[in-house]
Amino acid sequence: MEPTPEQSPHHAYPDHWEADVVLRDGGTARVRPITTDDAERLVSFYEQVSDESKYYRFFAPYPRLSARDVHRFTHHDYVDRVGLAVTVGGEFIATVRYDRIDDRGRPASAPADEAEVAFLVQDAHQGRGVASALLEHIAAVARERGIRRFAAEVLPANNKMIKVFRDAGFTQQRSFEDGSVHLTLDLEPTAESLAVQRAREQRAEARSVQRLLAPGSVAVIGVGRAPGGVGRTVLRNLLGSGFTGRTYAVNTSFADDLGTVEGVPAHRSVGGIGEQVDLAVVAVPADRVPEVVADCGEHGVQGIVVLSAGYAERGAEGRERQRELVRQARSYGMRIIGPNAFGIINTSESVRLNASLAPESPKAGRIGLFTQSGAIGIALLSGLHRRGAGLSAFISAGNRADVSGNDFLQYWYEDQGTDVALLYLESLGNPRKFTRLARRTAAVKPVVVVKGARHSGTNPPGHAVPVSRIPDATVSALMRQAGVIRVDTVTEMVDVGLLLAGQPLPDGPRVAILGNSESLGLLTYDACLAEGLRPRPPRDLTTEASPRDFRRALAEALADRACDAVIVTAIPWVGENGEALTGEGEVLAAALREAATTGPAKPVAVVHVEMGGLAQALAAATSTANQPGPANQPGPADRPGPHPAAAAPQARTSSPTASAATPPGRSGAGAATDSAAATDSADATDGTRPSAGRIPAYPAAERAVRALAEVVKYAQWRRHAAAPGKVPEFLDETIDEHATAGLIETLLGPDPDPRGRPLTHDEARELLAGYGVPVRPALPAPDPEAAVAAAAELGYPVALKTTAPHLRHRADLGGVRLDLVNENALRRAYDELTELLGTPAELRPVVQAMVPRGVDTVVRASIDAAAGAVLSFGLAGAPSELLGDTAHRLVPATDRDVAELIRSIRAAPVLFGWRGAAPADTAALEELLLRVSRLVDDHPEVVSVALEPVVVATQGLTVLGATVRLAPPPARSDLGPRRLPSY
Repeated sequence: MEPTPEQSPHHAYPDHWEADVVLRDGGTARVRPITTDDAERLVSFYEQVSDESKYYRFFAPYPRLSARDVHRFTHHDYVDRVGLAVTVGGEFIATVRYDRIDDRGRPASAPADEAEVAFLVQDAHQGRGVASALLEHIAAVARERGIRRFAAEVLPANNKMIKVFRDAGFTQQRSFEDGSVHLTLDLEPTAESLAVQRAREQRAEARSVQRLLAPGSVAVIGVGRAPGGVGRTVLRNLLGSGFTGRTYAVNTSFADDLGTVEGVPAHRSVGGIGEQVDLAVVAVPADRVPEVVADCGEHGVQGIVVLSAGYAERGAEGRERQRELVRQARSYGMRIIGPNAFGIINTSESVRLNASLAPESPKAGRIGLFTQSGAIGIALLSGLHRRGAGLSAFISAGNRADVSGNDFLQYWYEDQGTDVALLYLESLGNPRKFTRLARRTAAVKPVVVVKGARHSGTNPPGHAVPVSRIPDATVSALMRQAGVIRVDTVTEMVDVGLLLAGQPLPDGPRVAILGNSESLGLLTYDACLAEGLRPRPPRDLTTEASPRDFRRALAEALADRACDAVIVTAIPWVGENGEALTGEGEVLAAALREAATTGPAKPVAVVHVEMGGLAQALAAATSTANQPGPANQPGPADRPGPHPAAAAPQARTSSPTASAATPPGRSGAGAATDSAAATDSADATDGTRPSAGRIPAYPAAERAVRALAEVVKYAQWRRHAAAPGKVPEFLDETIDEHATAGLIETLLGPDPDPRGRPLTHDEARELLAGYGVPVRPALPAPDPEAAVAAAAELGYPVALKTTAPHLRHRADLGGVRLDLVNENALRRAYDELTELLGTPAELRPVVQAMVPRGVDTVVRASIDAAAGAVLSFGLAGAPSELLGDTAHRLVPATDRDVAELIRSIRAAPVLFGWRGAAPADTAALEELLLRVSRLVDDHPEVVSVALEPVVVATQGLTVLGATVRLAPPPARSDLGPRRLPSY
């Protein structure tokens, strides 16, 4: 007899199991527990399932559910018997159920840890990845309830269900018994199951973005009857872009006999259109949006762009309105851009979508741009257009209540039309996921980020996401670790984006500088040194240099194997009357393009002063091949200054090419930035790109050098990412993970305080010892006699230190006495300490044995609820505390991560023999960092560790102080089943 829900100790409705998920086709659905109120939904759902699917579920013809079946499938105790449903529009499209069983297959309760599981998916929704998503969620529920294995009986002909189990990535066993396939799945997540889950997440979220950017039809809702207004503006922009799909104008106030607006069909509702609408652009007051969403959802719209304001940016009431908007849209399987959005643009020739307030679409190109601010979006569009760059897509997401930068990283990762991703972000809803996606995307194409609202400590109005307390410097370091190019301003974003989109990645930091101004060359040289590049002495071509001289010098620099990149500096030529000559820019641009196109694939940037013609000419095209104009006209180019007929020779088109899928910067490949650039040679017709693209021009040396320095660092990260680091195997031999887990369980107790607890010195020593981190004992010295006894036990020489919080690690305040060689020295130091700083009870003095001299460092690890576990390193004292010279890496850290960690602080030379000192044992320091990383990764209950000071000598190191805090582990949303965030 099955237990009733009332008999279960945990029968309350588990609302934390509810989740919105993105399915394989990009639509959304809701997963939730089945309740007693779902009887009618269950019956309706079952009636729409085919007889074949029913047969696969029950192994026999089963045309309808009996009243007893309905009761059984809607009454659960949420412990031993659980049912989940997937809903769209409030109706069931799939169900899954597990029943806990014993080793004989009979109904059971805990401690039995196996359950029988069965799925049923409506035929119309099969193939959408519904069962795979349900398996992830029911497995997570089962693990929460102490179930470790699923058993399933599947008919051999039910290939779809067998494939769902087989492809899940769980450890499983299969056998054939009594005419059915018996499967047993171990529910413990594996590396394979996590990889499968994340691959499915990527495909689904990328597909959901694709449906928004490439609709077959668009309805603009809120189009005014008279010219003007937001809706009418969007409609005109949509038509002006040459959108290739069908367009409709919608307004409930339209007259019944109104046939068209702006030449497109006009309707009073989406339902009245009578045809499929893929995307709706909503421009109505916020209080009317719910009825619009309902109209869209009930008639199959796949996504909506909400331009309307009046949501979370307006306070608590607006935040609740925004949450309800997201809930409503997702209930219909739709995704939202916005609210308070500026719109979206897709320049693909097959789409040509401008569903935004931007009056003119940018030219087609290979840069993807995402912003959380309409104003910043406008500025970026203007800046990129002014400098000749084209875009593949533009998204201004406003409050980004649903679709976010993470979704577009998923899309751009596999989008062959995008080579560079630019993102302006004001908040990170899921930093842990962002760094994971950014790392994967950056491994194949650059990701450039500007982070606004860095120092406010709060999110901008409208961004209803959790606030991370992690310092901005740490966020920047973690982005760097993930390969993200973090810049400070939108101007720098454009500068870096142009260089990445138009030029190949450099092989190193060696920079050649050439130009016709010695002073400008020296400024560029100084800027290179300041940014950590390795410039060669500038080559001064003198003010008499002709465009041909520039071409020859650039070709020589590119051919030089000791050069990785070239910066060309140029000032205007001066005529005999002392006036600057105009018109020379086009000729020089042609000469530079020829040298860059025909030479080895290395990045080239131009610094110009008051040469607008040069910048415009460089921005106008990416190649002179087969282009009419000055570059193809014969004429002398050997005399200084321009001449009406002067031109560089025609550039060759036989440059190396790479496939369109090859990210910019690979050997011999560069990325074009507009459609003309991608097709300006015969070799480009199959989707390949010329080896040298647009040469970016900068009005200041500092801007060009800063952009190049960022690209050099990114190229180095790419090379390292190709061969990722690892965690040395020898650590496993000196780590007792099981014993440490038991110790943590004991220290936390059966009913741990959610706020956690700090460990005592001895407890911390014991815990760290389990991971091979010995901490020097510190014996308490509440009085002089105890200090003498402690010194006798430890052996002279000793140190006397205070441990009071306000004096801890503050040798500068006199709270530490070192090299006490005998009892007299110890007593004298004790008296001085208590006389100057306070009573022993206030100072809490301890005695420690002296250790070999070395460099004092500090190692920390902490868990941020949003970003995850972070490992930090710096030199102890003023460098890290006063100057903030601390480096950070995400946990788990590899051998390469920790090696880079200790070398990335500004004071790192102190560890490597600065001013003739003996180098410290950095190998021992790297091992310590790996052990701390492994500790917090293996045991999330260890929420913070601080080792200070860690004295790194020439051989070995010593940990003199340690503080550890334990707490119940925070939830790991990145390890659970796929779900969309809900704020």
